Amino acid sequence: MKKQHLVMLALASTFFVAGQAGAMTKDEYKVAKEKVEADYKVAKAQCDTMKDNAKDVCQKEAKGKEEVAKAELEQQYQPSDSHARKVAEEKVKAAYEVAKEKCDDQNGAAKDACVKQAKADEAQGKADIKAMKKTM
Repeated sequence: MKKQHLVMLALASTFFVAGQAGAMTKDEYKVAKEKVEADYKVAKAQCDTMKDNAKDVCQKEAKGKEEVAKAELEQQYQPSDSHARKVAEEKVKAAYEVAKEKCDDQNGAAKDACVKQAKADEAQGKADIKAMKKTM
């Protein structure tokens, strides 16, 4: 239930920020995109110091943050309902990928329950996005 509230809060804040932000210039967009890519490289390099599943989780988190940042950047550059949905979709996808990777640290029934919860959270996020499409 707590995760559902967090997803809804994230979706709502995305639309609030998207509605408040003015469109970027092409040069601002290019600089911001380069920054997102540079931030990803730095985050990924930090993951290289880790081992085993912690490294895998770190890489999934870094990739997820990059994809969300790119989607948010597109929304800032060319605000639209479809870009806002893309931001929400990337957040759900990133959360699922990280949660699923964290489940690898567990065994047996605990791992199965963890994966089941990750899938349930993803399904709820997708349902929220689908409901959001109907209101737009």
